[in-house]
Amino acid sequence: MKIIVSGASGLVGARLVPALKSQGHEVVRLVRDHKMTGPGVAFWDPKAGKIDPAALAGCEAAINLAGENIAAGRWNEKRKAAIRESRIDATTTIAKAFASLEPRPKVLVNASAIGYYGSRGDEWLDESSSYGSGDFLSSVCRDWEAATEPARAAGVRVVMTRFGVILSKDGGALAKMLTPFKLGLGGVIGSGRQYMSWIAIDDIVGSILHSLNPADLSGPVNVVAARPVTNTDFTKTLGRVLSRPTIFPMPAFAAKLAFGQMGEELLLGGQRVKPAKLEQTGYAFQYPELEAAIRHVLT
Repeated sequence: MKIIVSGASGLVGARLVPALKSQGHEVVRLVRDHKMTGPGVAFWDPKAGKIDPAALAGCEAAINLAGENIAAGRWNEKRKAAIRESRIDATTTIAKAFASLEPRPKVLVNASAIGYYGSRGDEWLDESSSYGSGDFLSSVCRDWEAATEPARAAGVRVVMTRFGVILSKDGGALAKMLTPFKLGLGGVIGSGRQYMSWIAIDDIVGSILHSLNPADLSGPVNVVAARPVTNTDFTKTLGRVLSRPTIFPMPAFAAKLAFGQMGEELLLGGQRVKPAKLEQTGYAFQYPELEAAIRHVLT
């Protein structure tokens, strides 16, 4: 297929694009810099709702990974607006473009996150679970997913991949943990009872590739491994893999003081999530166990 990809230079996109090409797909990366030109590159301006028409010609699918990094800095009103608008502008632009094309593209795979559910303790969550009212990230994810509606209403199959905590040494939560843990300064955050629904970067890519194909796979899809763990278990496992002690906890008050609302939602909150739809449609996880997944991504 001819597939347009936004966010192609990010943590997931950088691994996804080579995988798509290896399967024989033609990939067109959407970029915001006019100076970037050449084969496989097309300009877009999501804030203005514009995509280069050449990118859309003959397009059969899109994978939208665009959005501001939620953990790039303490959340203030300006940061929160950028996080929300970057996701909704990008999704709306692609969804409306797909709705206007004839013939219609086959599928839109749009990123989302398990933050949709809010912090829910030890409650098991699947794709039918309600969103977590009151949290910033849950409201962002709800509106982010709703922005795909023009494409769905026009008959495009829409898959909203709700990513869990991505395990990669190149970015994301694990990469931020490595330095303090390697120095022996890692430890449990808050009570340690909050659940972490994790996924190896390889299975993020595999799940997206899988989502391009089954005609019966649509709507929200939890992209997490089947065995979530508590923060305490995650901490012990990472310490064991690195052969380091994990005796320096971060109390809840310290997380709130250092990171504010971001700390409350990302560090002290948690979700215990099932990948129900991936399992129902036959996706085979490459790294279903946490310790093996961490050892793999750190090699």
